[in-house]
Amino acid sequence: MPARGQDTPLSGLPRVDDLVAAAGRLVERHGRPAATEALRRAVGDARRRLLDGDTRAPSVGDLVAAAGRDLAARRPGGPRRVLNAAGVVVHTNLGRAPLSAAAREAVWQAAGYCDLELDLVGGGRGSRSAHLSPLLEEACGAESGFAVNNAAAALVLALAALTGGDEERAGPPGREVLVSRGELVEIGGSFRLPEIMAASGARLVEVGTTNRTRARDYVTGGSTALILKVHPANYTITGYAAAPSVAELAEVARGAGVPLVHDTGSGLLDDAPDPWLAGEPSVRGSLCAGADLVVCSGDKLLGGPQAGLLVGRADLVDACRHHPLARAVRLDKLRIAALVATLEAHLRHAADTEVPVWAMLRADPAALALRADALARGVGGRVVDGASLPGGGSAPGSRLPGPVVRVDVAAPGEAAAALRAGDPPIVARVDDGALWLDPRTVDAADDAVLADRVAAVVSA
Repeated sequence: MPARGQDTPLSGLPRVDDLVAAAGRLVERHGRPAATEALRRAVGDARRRLLDGDTRAPSVGDLVAAAGRDLAARRPGGPRRVLNAAGVVVHTNLGRAPLSAAAREAVWQAAGYCDLELDLVGGGRGSRSAHLSPLLEEACGAESGFAVNNAAAALVLALAALTGGDEERAGPPGREVLVSRGELVEIGGSFRLPEIMAASGARLVEVGTTNRTRARDYVTGGSTALILKVHPANYTITGYAAAPSVAELAEVARGAGVPLVHDTGSGLLDDAPDPWLAGEPSVRGSLCAGADLVVCSGDKLLGGPQAGLLVGRADLVDACRHHPLARAVRLDKLRIAALVATLEAHLRHAADTEVPVWAMLRADPAALALRADALARGVGGRVVDGASLPGGGSAPGSRLPGPVVRVDVAAPGEAAAALRAGDPPIVARVDDGALWLDPRTVDAADDAVLADRVAAVVSA
């Protein structure tokens, strides 16, 4: 035991009040009570280490830093702006489609009081669907349209409404839904179609085989509620494979007197000539081929906010709109505002210039080459032929040729980590022992920031 009055490592611990006085930034950011508790926890941890044999008491700076890390873990904050240099256009981990300038402005306008459910002419109650439905109908060539908070919710709602939600029209709960075994998809986060179907109350009936399913495999009966076709948005089946077209399934569905529901996935509104879109179903194309109801995402190739679209026959859309689940999965005012602005850009045929996803997908090759060359000079890299990915479960297997910048560094993984740790964080790709930067997915206005940050990391 140390003699009375003799200093010990514990006696070197500063008072909490002194730490609070030295932690002005933490107090300003998190508030005095939270900062004080974090500093107390830091002192407590230090005390335990000293009692366990550590001989060095931490400094004031050490303890303030520890409290800062503690608060950062407890209060991570909202999503931060990130520069995407990885070359994946619809990057699920980075929030999928970046919103257009018009969509961002629309969100800002709707953030306060707005006419979400108010008829400004008559002064009575309005409908939030009224903002979207006419645009969805026009953009998709559909009788009616409705939107909910994501595509999985749209599918659950459609299955619930069309298999048991209205007994006079749809029959008893738990009616059958016919799906090809080759379309029993799993989407991000380990959500699987059979589980989604079970949550809706529908009864899954698998038809065909994993690699080959024909129209004649869809044998309907009195308990059949609908036929469901699901686009395999995040994988492809090649080789000895076959699947019936939408038109073939529509003929089967009509003969059986049941609706055909098509989950097209990506939200591509209309057929397009781009080679990388070959085989990607469009909403309008599916409806023209005979689908009765189409379900898709709003934050992939549509280029808008997270949403699930349901478009098609008016009676089917109305069944979804009036189902009790519809309120549980409805869109809020901010996403409605962003979706309206995005659809309006498509209707003006201005998506290639106004919607960031399409501006990137159809970027001018010559402009990309100039930007890549400038970036390579700025970071000490070299331009090579590469390819970007549509991403987000859109056009699986497709690649968009274009210039990319290869930066050879001794530790590319550490360089990528350093870029992610900066402000703003930069996400690059690491492959073949090098750091790769793709200008296609970077806003041209951020090229200088990207070059300066990469150059600093490489030189360090």
